Amino acid sequence: MSRYLDVVLNLPLNQSFTYHEPLKMNDAESHASEEELFGRRVEVRFGNRKMTGIVVGLHDTLPETCPVGEESIRPATRYVDEEKILTRELYEIAKWISSYYIASIGEAVFTMIPSGRRESDSSGFSFSEDESSFQKRDLSDEQKKAVEGILGGSEKSGERANLFHYVYGMTGSGKTEVFLSAAEKILEEGKGVIYLVPEIGLTPQVVEASVKRFGSTAAVLHSGLTPSQRLSEWRRIMRKEARIVIGARSAVFAPIPSLGMIIIDEEHDGSYKAGNAPRYHARQVAMHRCKTLGIPLVMGSATPSLEAWHSMSQNQIVCHKLSQRLAGGAMPEIKAVNMSLESDSDTCLSKALSDEIRETVKAKRQVILFLNRRGFTHFFRCTVCGFEMKCKNCSVSLTYHKKENRLRCHYCGYSIQPPHQCPKCGSLDVGYRGFGTEYIENEVRARFPNERIVRIDTDSTKGKDELKQKIDDFKAGKYDILLGTQMVAKGLNFPNLKLVGVVLADTALHLPDFRAAERTFSLITQVAGRAGRFFPDGKVIVQSYSPDMEPIALAVKGETEKFYSNEIAQRKILGFPPFSRLLRFVFRSKIPGAAENAAEGASNILRKHVEKGTEILGPSDCPIEMIAGNHRQQILLRGKNIASLQKAAVLLIRGYAPPNNVYVEVDVDPVSLM
Repeated sequence: MSRYLDVVLNLPLNQSFTYHEPLKMNDAESHASEEELFGRRVEVRFGNRKMTGIVVGLHDTLPETCPVGEESIRPATRYVDEEKILTRELYEIAKWISSYYIASIGEAVFTMIPSGRRESDSSGFSFSEDESSFQKRDLSDEQKKAVEGILGGSEKSGERANLFHYVYGMTGSGKTEVFLSAAEKILEEGKGVIYLVPEIGLTPQVVEASVKRFGSTAAVLHSGLTPSQRLSEWRRIMRKEARIVIGARSAVFAPIPSLGMIIIDEEHDGSYKAGNAPRYHARQVAMHRCKTLGIPLVMGSATPSLEAWHSMSQNQIVCHKLSQRLAGGAMPEIKAVNMSLESDSDTCLSKALSDEIRETVKAKRQVILFLNRRGFTHFFRCTVCGFEMKCKNCSVSLTYHKKENRLRCHYCGYSIQPPHQCPKCGSLDVGYRGFGTEYIENEVRARFPNERIVRIDTDSTKGKDELKQKIDDFKAGKYDILLGTQMVAKGLNFPNLKLVGVVLADTALHLPDFRAAERTFSLITQVAGRAGRFFPDGKVIVQSYSPDMEPIALAVKGETEKFYSNEIAQRKILGFPPFSRLLRFVFRSKIPGAAENAAEGASNILRKHVEKGTEILGPSDCPIEMIAGNHRQQILLRGKNIASLQKAAVLLIRGYAPPNNVYVEVDVDPVSLM
């Protein structure tokens, strides 16, 4: 008599499903133990659909938890492959993700594993042979101290004195070498390493350094791999053929048998947070995985997330500081330009920036102009005193809605009529500032028609190869001016780069998001770090209508500790993370009014279930009110205890059926509220 399989399917249903073993099996399969079958893919029929599932249990008799009788149990069709694809450790992580992020177990499992049907040759990155710059180097005293601190503890017992570490230092201070040296020691212990980077295509030097240092023992998981190639790399990792895995967010799930360390480069980067269910954050998953295994997690950035900075100040994360640039360069000269004082109010290039561009190109050096794609074009500002309208409840910028002629908060829904004069100084010289990226690009090309200009953003680069080619061409001197979005702020080194211009620093600052100041400071600091890496004559010009506002002024002055200190104090007063936890619901529908009605109904249910101390903010329009024809509403839960927010969310999601034309998203610890 055939046995019963527990099978997990990629469905938004938080359960496994029971099937008989396939009718046709080879001898090994028919006598396999649960341990041998666990984690193997199996083909099944679910309703009228053919689906691939994962075996997570084996029973001789019908499980008591099965909700249907024996007569309803179908046989699985066949086992897809002979080897398991999911380990017990990863399945336990999937169960944690399902619980923490309020997603189904199937969504959690299938987020981890590759979808390839058969293995094929994986096409790794091809690297030019003229980079000698990433060979193993002698460590500075600071770097040695950092590596020793990370690896401190008893190697024989497998216990480390501290698990969570942060390598903090300015751009160019040698964080990568600390990561690689620590990884080398872990590999010498016979263990494996996961090395996370925000985006593979934008951190080629990290990949190059790792592959050159560790050769064939390195596996690279990136978006350019086909599902079958990804499966091949997955198998290499499980067989211990690859012991260091470099990849973006999802590489945190790499099935390394004896994992000894996880590294997160550019820890502050928002791309570590998944945009689809389950909306996990790779940093949280890494912390959970490292804590469970008792292994070190090593993070690093020149601009740590505010949560990480606060944890370092509370000694929950050990900070290892690097204070020197090691490539022979120096921190660039940074200058702020007040765009309110420009004679031409319609220009997006100040006279100072235009003059510096001409001088730089004339000297056969290169320029990067940074554009922020996600900026809102309309924020209220007094030209005389610089006053800006903020929400009285949430202390975030109010956004001007031209259609209804109101300034609105996208957290709590608070709105007011736009004032005709400045509430602070009484001036009538008030208005709405900002301009879009298309306008900026057109002006740059018109003003510098003879220069070789290339643009790098998600619209202009459609594939990994095109992105890498543009970066390589700029590095090789084939272009004079690079126009880029925040993609160019991440870890790229250009030896001939002299000038960096931040075209409008205000755009990120006026997003209706409590993290706007943190993002603005981080972006200016990161973009400025591209200049002066190899020569001491780097220059950065930061254009702004509000150069005296704290995130911009402190970034220009390089006063990092003062910014974090002030911002943490502000967050504490307002009760935002890291002093509270957030959980976000987004209701979307193509039917006008449907999302609004569903959000209102959901808020009424939540008010009955939330525990004391939990706030309900909203419902209100999402800052981006419509995406792809979907009207969007949001509700935020805020409280000290994440468990109480999750409990309320579970009661709503699993006990409330929204209308058929409304879809509800849940985001635990949201990074963006747009």
